[in-house]
Amino acid sequence: MITVTPDTFQLAQVFTISRGSRTEAKVLTVRIERGGVTGWGECVPYARYGETLESVADEIAALPDTITRDMLEQMLSPGAARNAVDCALWDLEAKQEGCRVWDLIGQTEPTPMTTAYTLSLDTPENMQAQATQNAHRPLLKIKLGTADDMPRLEAVRAGAPDTPIIIDANEGWTAEVYSELAPHLIRLGVQMVEQPLPAGADDMLAEIERPLPVCADESCHDRGSLPALKGKYDMVNIKLDKTGGLTEALELRDAARAEGYQVMVGCMVGSSLAMAPATIIAQGAEVVDLDGPLLLAEDRKDPLLFDAQGVHAPSATLWG
Repeated sequence: MITVTPDTFQLAQVFTISRGSRTEAKVLTVRIERGGVTGWGECVPYARYGETLESVADEIAALPDTITRDMLEQMLSPGAARNAVDCALWDLEAKQEGCRVWDLIGQTEPTPMTTAYTLSLDTPENMQAQATQNAHRPLLKIKLGTADDMPRLEAVRAGAPDTPIIIDANEGWTAEVYSELAPHLIRLGVQMVEQPLPAGADDMLAEIERPLPVCADESCHDRGSLPALKGKYDMVNIKLDKTGGLTEALELRDAARAEGYQVMVGCMVGSSLAMAPATIIAQGAEVVDLDGPLLLAEDRKDPLLFDAQGVHAPSATLWG
């Protein structure tokens, strides 16, 4: 039996990107019960991709109770609905077999990984305060994507003068703005910029100088995205809500590596249940951005452990 329920997690503070602000994370929790064993997974429907809680719940509700991962790939396109069901099926199988998911896929147990911590888009003064408060973290990710980003970036660097920084523009720049900002990004020690131009309007990345690595986020969903990225990007951001689950994420990671891309593993703003499968993909990634639970005021029971070593693999009571 498949059940899907909406859940809401309050954020620790308002979270803003170039497309808007939120105060809570609204997710869908999927449970698949067979023979007294229940596997579960979580997804975050994303309006940017035409998803709502209702539309994704309807997609899941239409699936047969006998769904398998092979069937799922044929019945649903990559996206949030397929992600939650795919991850629930992996969790179910691990529980049925009495092992962990990484045993099923032939990987060793994930080791702790340094994860970025995201600073919300805000005024320069508030972003400097955020940076000062989080300067102890090993990697800061800054949400930008407006025509007035230089004061924000300067303020963050002033607040955290020694902390490595990556930037997510969330499709908010033009080629001209990015070209103007790029020398300053280098000067301020930015290590990577994520999705500077809108997906579908990013061809200029193949024609302008890329003085630091550029990562495809909205432009990369699954393996089918890779041909269009050639010559424009140096790295791909793998998110389970884009790939449609762990199954395709594993394939995308290997295909991207084979084509010479670096790998980033990211997330939507969700609970530890959403991040748990991504810790498997994140092993060996150049950039890990699985800070969703750190942005929440509340989380699942038995949440992921975040400590000085980074984010740890999930406990068996959480997932997998």
